[in-house]
Amino acid sequence: MTAPHPLPGFRIVPAYLDRPAQETLLAALSTVFACAPLYTARMPKTGKPLSVRMTNCGPLGWVTDEAGYRYQPLHPETGNPWPAMPDLLIDAWKALARYPHPPESCLINYYHPAAKMGLHQDRDERDFAAPVVSLSLGDTCLFRIGGTKRGDATNVVKLASGDAVVLGGEARLAFHGVDRIVPGTSTLLPQGGRINLTLRRVTSPVPGNNR
Repeated sequence: MTAPHPLPGFRIVPAYLDRPAQETLLAALSTVFACAPLYTARMPKTGKPLSVRMTNCGPLGWVTDEAGYRYQPLHPETGNPWPAMPDLLIDAWKALARYPHPPESCLINYYHPAAKMGLHQDRDERDFAAPVVSLSLGDTCLFRIGGTKRGDATNVVKLASGDAVVLGGEARLAFHGVDRIVPGTSTLLPQGGRINLTLRRVTSPVPGNNR
């Protein structure tokens, strides 16, 4: 079923990053990956591996394993703190989030050409007033977004390399996922596939504190 209109607060900014900016961000990510390697996460309870590989940057990282979904300050395999977010990501948050406090986590998912992501909500954060901001690099994906209930009707849109997505307002808790990757639609990643970077505020800000 296809919904006629996504929820208010759902925004796509096509080509937010031009090709030079995409290449700059990709180069910055190579430093992130050297400190916090991509790894295969597992589903809660079942331990089933996700089809995406993931890592994080920023003070907190989102992780999932048999113990559940959570944020933590250390990489689950290396035990080291997550590296700092590249400046380009902070700039994207400032430009797109329309929110006065900085992001605390950037989840980085690498989708190989056959990877996908089922419908889910981003609800492990304490501050739902802050939007979720994501950036796409590499091959185009078919992105599915619905309402705040799992059974709500959905829309599918194409997200290309450089596109930005904002889930805020009523769409902050919208169910969303990735149906599939469209191989060969970008030359940015030598190995093909797609990188998605999801910026989130995790904790509630302290009144009077701009952090």
